[in-house]
Amino acid sequence: MIDVKPNPRMLQYDGTYGEYGGSYVPPVLEPQLKKLAEFFDDQAAKEEFNKEFIYILKNYVGRPSALYYAKNLSDYVGSKIYLKREDLNHTGSHKINNCIGQILLAKKMGATEIIAETGAGQHGVATATAAAIFGIPCKIFMGEIDVERQALNVRRMRLLGAEVIATNLGSRTLKDAVDAALGYYIENPNSFYLLGSHVGPHPYPKMVGYFQSVIGQEARQQILEFEGRLPDSIFAAVGGGSNAIGLFSSFLEDESVEIHGAEGGGDGTYPNTAATLSFGKTTIFQGTKSYCLVDEEGNPIPSKSIAAGLDYPGISPQHAQMKDSQRAKYYPVTDAEAVEAFKLLSKLEGITTAIESAHAVALAIKVLKDKNQLAIVNVSGRGDKDVEREM
Repeated sequence: MIDVKPNPRMLQYDGTYGEYGGSYVPPVLEPQLKKLAEFFDDQAAKEEFNKEFIYILKNYVGRPSALYYAKNLSDYVGSKIYLKREDLNHTGSHKINNCIGQILLAKKMGATEIIAETGAGQHGVATATAAAIFGIPCKIFMGEIDVERQALNVRRMRLLGAEVIATNLGSRTLKDAVDAALGYYIENPNSFYLLGSHVGPHPYPKMVGYFQSVIGQEARQQILEFEGRLPDSIFAAVGGGSNAIGLFSSFLEDESVEIHGAEGGGDGTYPNTAATLSFGKTTIFQGTKSYCLVDEEGNPIPSKSIAAGLDYPGISPQHAQMKDSQRAKYYPVTDAEAVEAFKLLSKLEGITTAIESAHAVALAIKVLKDKNQLAIVNVSGRGDKDVEREM
């Protein structure tokens, strides 16, 4: 029997990951974030809070998610590949794990309004869903371009009762949705900002990492049950970094397990890319110190990826630390490679994954070809939202 539980080791972090992380915010937000950090630490240490979190994950979200042996894909690649099926969760992605955790915090803190950002729309849908369960109004900020290319998820959010606010700032994608949400939060600090990825000021990376660690906890138990040993390698797509850290977190101390992250490579050249760890530099961006895509003056530049959920110039501070320590390897995967993997997985396994997750599949195919290895690939979301786009 697979236990559904977060990884308590993710609570050890104090807001920094090596030289990265921290909280760089306007003074008006400092008391609110300090209060949130203390409240989270208090609640995460309580059995009662964790029991409620796990109860909802099991009985509403549908955890544990399956670990599926993809035989046809394995035969094609020449390695034994298991898919961690986060696409089977209620709302269709890993995002719901974190949303349930943060909405429980918000409810216990007496929040009367939830705000969130979204790119691919999956975090927006998950936030709207969680807000509906607990009866809290929510506002979802989204770049105008993403509103257009993720129209299905926009309709879902509105159906769930959320107010979707399109922003025309900057490149009108995920970075700008975060900027708009942060701007609203600064003006309305009593709102609860439900940040969706493993980025931003402390305590957000710590909280998101903890709530998403259920992915890795389950995957570890499942692969041991099926194969009697740990995998040789694990793969996940990396935009901000939440689904990836969710899987990676339970294997960090297993040096025999290679860790691979697939970034949105765009057309494969700089600056037409979202591969922050491959092409970025260290800077302060949106409340934290990490890698970021920047120009010659050190200013953030727009990222470019076919995947809205990877189309972000920043990155998780923990992934930055993992890159520098060489515990994980990160690679740009081009739009064309992701599209090919999107189509291939549909034809071979009958699984239409999100275009974000297709980046991880593409990387796994490349790295594992004829290697006869045992691997896990995190399928972070389903691809309904991407089917109608021209590919």
